[in-house]
Amino acid sequence: MTVTITMNPGYKWSDGKPVTSQDVAFDIDVIKAALKENFQNWANYLGGGQFPDDLASMSTPDQSTLVLNLTAPVNPTWFVLDEIAGLQPMPAHVWAKASSGGGIIDFTVPSHAKMIYDYLITQQNATSTWATNPLWQVIDGPYRLTSYNHTSGVTTLTANRSYGGPDTHEITALTLVPAASDTAELTAFQTGNIQAGYLPLTDAYLLSEARSHGYVLFGYPQLGWEGALYNFKDTTGDFNHIVAQLYFRQAMAHLQNQQQYISSFLNGAGSPDYGPVAPLPATPYATDKDPYPFSLAAARDLLASHGWNVVPNGTDTCASPGSGTAQCGAGIPAGTKLAFNLVYANTTPIKQEVTALVAEAKQVGISITLVSSSFVTIITTYDDAAYPVNDNKWAMEDFGGFTNSTYPTTYTVFNTSGISNLGGYSDPEANSLINASVSSANPNAVADEAAYLTLQQPALFQPNNDLLFAWKTTLSGPVNSFADLTQYYLNPEEWYYTK
Repeated sequence: MTVTITMNPGYKWSDGKPVTSQDVAFDIDVIKAALKENFQNWANYLGGGQFPDDLASMSTPDQSTLVLNLTAPVNPTWFVLDEIAGLQPMPAHVWAKASSGGGIIDFTVPSHAKMIYDYLITQQNATSTWATNPLWQVIDGPYRLTSYNHTSGVTTLTANRSYGGPDTHEITALTLVPAASDTAELTAFQTGNIQAGYLPLTDAYLLSEARSHGYVLFGYPQLGWEGALYNFKDTTGDFNHIVAQLYFRQAMAHLQNQQQYISSFLNGAGSPDYGPVAPLPATPYATDKDPYPFSLAAARDLLASHGWNVVPNGTDTCASPGSGTAQCGAGIPAGTKLAFNLVYANTTPIKQEVTALVAEAKQVGISITLVSSSFVTIITTYDDAAYPVNDNKWAMEDFGGFTNSTYPTTYTVFNTSGISNLGGYSDPEANSLINASVSSANPNAVADEAAYLTLQQPALFQPNNDLLFAWKTTLSGPVNSFADLTQYYLNPEEWYYTK
């Protein structure tokens, strides 16, 4: 219930002032002010009594120490990796003001924190002044913004010579150029015009070509999982009662030929995934054994043994209603058809994967109707919690997946009250395990949670595709500084050139 943070004395602001515990406390007070205006103002906010709602008080005994007192016990690993990791020290001696010409005010006063937040937001919104506004020139990171084109997005950075982290000081200038399209990105590589950058997944087959142009190519999945969600609230055709049956979700998992998906749809650039914590990237919490490997026979047997009249290439019907072990399940009337829809984001490889799933499902008598959509439409129309009428518009949906944090609890996604529990999955045991992963002292809690959910299949988990990055063979540095690209971390301050 008490968390003590000790500041690293090696870091200082570019104006020479030390990065202190007050700078972290400043960040927290501004976050609290922002959330009072709109709960969406901080991306890390989870609601439901989590940080910063669970912060009873905080103090800064000295410049090097920040003490957080919490309202309830938390799992230490979760709090460090998921909560504290979301904090960013901000230069209170420069930013704690309510106007450009005003002086520094006491940010610990809630009304002052609101004034500061409102002022900083107005400065943030003035994108054309990002490179000239004195506020943004005080930094503690490796690079300073020197120009930004708010129309094209082209950005230039120069090295901060007083940076206190790992830094070779060799990459003194950095230009970031957004690609207009995947084709433009590929062309930039083929002409050798960029030193490092993202390579579209559809171009994974160009490994040898990348090398011939003087590049190293590396791919790895990001932390998270890909998959299709089930809608446990969809009453159309009694789907809510069908999907509540574990045997049905197990049968669906058996219908996915993940290795084929990887080779055929991901150009080999991906890895299988069986639950909410994928085998790659490697973590202590992953489940690397597939409990429901691809098998049409296994899927067919599960359905037949639970009261369904299986009609290969037709549509199965419930022949034995009831809640017995050999019956269809509670709430499923006789004659119910095993037919439903799947809304998907019409992108590659999602379209290819769901099309393959439909073909496999049809062989065991499951009729799935595909509905093409877009990511934006899915999350703003089908998933809008403010409109319960949408509950019956979809049985399954595939918009991509979820990105995990370093500590991969599914809190908010699969707990009953989770704000991202889009399909309404609810399981008391899952709730208990998820709660333990964020509030107990058990260091294995999140692994226990992942193992249980892998067996329960609250979603249909799909292969995770690699994120591909290429860089010049003359560019070198620590291995992890390049591997981190696949997790969206850019660390060129650690790089240097070789001959």
